Amino acid sequence: MKIAMMARNPNLYSHKRLVEAAELRGHEIDVINTLRATMNITSSKPAIYYNGRTLDDYDAVIPRIGVSVTFFGLAVLRQFEMMGVYPLNESVAIGRSRDKLRSLQILSRRGIGLPVTAFGHDPKKTDELLKIVGGAPVVIKLLEGTQGIGVVLGETEKSAKSVIEAFRGANVDIMVQEFIKEAGNSDIRCFVVGGKVIASMERTGAPGDFRSNIHRGGSARTIKITAQERTTAVEAAKAMGLNVCGVDILRSNHGPVVMEVNSSPGLEGIEGATGLDIAGMIIDFMEKDCRPGKVRTKGKG
Repeated sequence: MKIAMMARNPNLYSHKRLVEAAELRGHEIDVINTLRATMNITSSKPAIYYNGRTLDDYDAVIPRIGVSVTFFGLAVLRQFEMMGVYPLNESVAIGRSRDKLRSLQILSRRGIGLPVTAFGHDPKKTDELLKIVGGAPVVIKLLEGTQGIGVVLGETEKSAKSVIEAFRGANVDIMVQEFIKEAGNSDIRCFVVGGKVIASMERTGAPGDFRSNIHRGGSARTIKITAQERTTAVEAAKAMGLNVCGVDILRSNHGPVVMEVNSSPGLEGIEGATGLDIAGMIIDFMEKDCRPGKVRTKGKG
């Protein structure tokens, strides 16, 4: 196969590993800086131009679209799809997962376990938001946050109200979630490829930090998940329509609850914790699933 990987930084661990795995299997792979692409949107012959040439000879595309460039990145990916190039993850599916509120609504409709979540617009309804999730402590999240940025713990009613009112006063969209105390400062990242959990790890936050993100100084170790957790992760990936994703789960007193479905999960933490060749498994899946012009997303929402 000839593969295009949409990625702004070719030197990231995940991107280097995917290139290495593809080349090891005899494929040709080019890293395309997403923001440098130009599109010709036409019904007769849609095209993408990059560094003075037309990108018209690829069999597959691996989208590694950063959160900050989601809008433009999805436009480029849709253009590849219009040209009949096989996408590892489709634009519609990535768009679902990047919208935190929409993704939770989709998961809720599928009956997948979630933390109690409240969302509102009127800053005067703060008491109502807190009442919905059972009162403090609560987790307050920016809808645009990533890697633990924009996630705040409101430990008391007073502090939670102050944070919520400050965000809403600045016209910033947030959601309020129940705090799963029994999970401590740990969560489980399930790595799903082709409808199967191929690896899982427990991530634990840095001392004094309730967030478990490795980017924020947390640590990771391999963990054996339960059958219910495995099913939850697979169903969450299916609901989003994603072939490859990381599903973040908390162990609560009422079963596993999904916090997020990540469409561009990093490989360094999971490969380091498990010792598995995750990049190779992704390329192996692509070899089996790739068909010219194949677009799979059929779900609603």
